[in-house]
Amino acid sequence: MEKKKDFNDLIQLMATLRGPDGCPWDKKQTHESIKSCLIEEAYEFFEAIDAKDDRMMKEELGDLLLQVIFHSQIAQEQNRFDVNDVIDHVVHKLTNRHPHVFKPDQKLETADQALSQWEKIKRDEKGYEDRKSVVDGVPKALPALQKAHKVQRKVAKVGFDWNEIDPVLAKVDEELAEVRDALIKKDAAHIEEEVGDLLFSVTNLSRFLGLEAENVLHKTVIKFMDRFRKVEKAIEEQGKKIEECDLEEMDKLWEKAKQK
Repeated sequence: MEKKKDFNDLIQLMATLRGPDGCPWDKKQTHESIKSCLIEEAYEFFEAIDAKDDRMMKEELGDLLLQVIFHSQIAQEQNRFDVNDVIDHVVHKLTNRHPHVFKPDQKLETADQALSQWEKIKRDEKGYEDRKSVVDGVPKALPALQKAHKVQRKVAKVGFDWNEIDPVLAKVDEELAEVRDALIKKDAAHIEEEVGDLLFSVTNLSRFLGLEAENVLHKTVIKFMDRFRKVEKAIEEQGKKIEECDLEEMDKLWEKAKQK
């Protein structure tokens, strides 16, 4: 039986692919040219989690790991750092941010306490002392819903948050009313602004309820797609094309799909 490949085999493989006799495509890549691959692989792993598919999770985790090795190899070739520096850094960081695990006299009881301590240590570490605002440090490239959630969570930690659900819901109602008002005024810029405020307030509602708006919307989109496919199938079974159906007919089929 062939011996399983290990971490070092992957490192050596990438060095070979990037080496003199390696692959022309791999040798051509830079941090910038493959950065979107990292995001794509992360979302594919997200899909594997939702599918509860171990085989798919194993494959997608491998693809994510490959991206880490790829970027580390590029940096190593430029004498900047290598994958061992990456590992060394994250081990030291995790050890430092978990004193309640590695120092017997600093025990914590709850996950919230651990998270609060993590954030405090993170702020105190080198590189964070120059941040002038609580909302600094949010990655610019984050998807908008995730960015909104992260910003809202940051300000909530310093007390800028409601203590109960009613004012959170009232804020959603308020923003929806402002969208309606902007529509009456037919001001495109105002409409865009108010729709943004509505999305932000709904994201805050999700956060307040302990939900990730990005995950919630993702599940809803998947549900919508599944139901719409059922509508398409029902129309096809009638011997018709979807373009031949009006909204009323499609809506009736939609309701049937929901009931199923």
